[in-house]
Amino acid sequence: METLYLVIPCYNEELVLDETSHRLQVKMGQLIDQKKITKDSKVVFVNDGSKDKTWEKIVKLHEENSLFAGINLSRNRGHQNALLAGLMTVKEDADMVISMDADLQDDIDVIDQFVAEYYNGNDVVYGVRSSRKQDTFFKRNSALAFYRLMEKMGVQVVYNHADYRLLSKRALQALSEFKEVNLFLRGMVPLIGFSSTTVSYERKERFAGESKYPLKKMLAFAFDGITSFSIKPIRFFLFLGIFIFFCSICMLIYALVSYFRGNAIWGWTSVITSIWALGGLQLFAIGVIGEYIGKVYMESKGRPRYIIETYLK
Repeated sequence: METLYLVIPCYNEELVLDETSHRLQVKMGQLIDQKKITKDSKVVFVNDGSKDKTWEKIVKLHEENSLFAGINLSRNRGHQNALLAGLMTVKEDADMVISMDADLQDDIDVIDQFVAEYYNGNDVVYGVRSSRKQDTFFKRNSALAFYRLMEKMGVQVVYNHADYRLLSKRALQALSEFKEVNLFLRGMVPLIGFSSTTVSYERKERFAGESKYPLKKMLAFAFDGITSFSIKPIRFFLFLGIFIFFCSICMLIYALVSYFRGNAIWGWTSVITSIWALGGLQLFAIGVIGEYIGKVYMESKGRPRYIIETYLK
């Protein structure tokens, strides 16, 4: 038997913790009774600087049942950093770790299949949504567009996979070798390269509370994913610049011909249009390049990705 740890990032999740902890306690008990995991297995809640009573509830759960453990970050660091903090903290104690959200949208019953695939020799098991029927038309199609765009950019991602996955001990050790500050775990984990498989499940409605990923955060997350794993946006502007250079030669020839034919005033509209178009393009290109430079700046500081204030084992 192997030891299983569940790592669950939490930000303002006081409304769901009671139900989440109850369901996970039942599931872990079943796995222990079936001798699929050891009695040392745990559920680890990671408090990401919550403003409500999330941490107080985690402390209470820990005091009442040794199955539950808690990690309290010194301040809010975002979902990806909180998740990484949990994974890196438990990697020495667990043989396999499953990460999932606290809102009960991830199907807990699929944990059995994760464990079974681990025993089949897979170091990484991805939880993949079987459908997106419950999503809105916009969210469903924007998600599909995001995965296709990431693929075009050369980023290896698993379609319809979020952060519901199992990692073995050696996969966690390999993940710890990645030192970047700008985290996009969905792109980092496939780079590990160990044996992997997928498990399909139906994602449910959030049990309670509000989504922590509104449209603004989703767009920022997607942009971080692209710029953290691909230089193709910069390369795109390189080729676009070459194309515009040749277009400018054509415009020069057109301007000279217009001048010698006495039609210089006639081309005023095209000149103004070109100035605005090129000016906007330049600002956009500078912004993209600046994003990359900003990431290099943040990486060069070498600041810690998270600071753990308290660890309740």
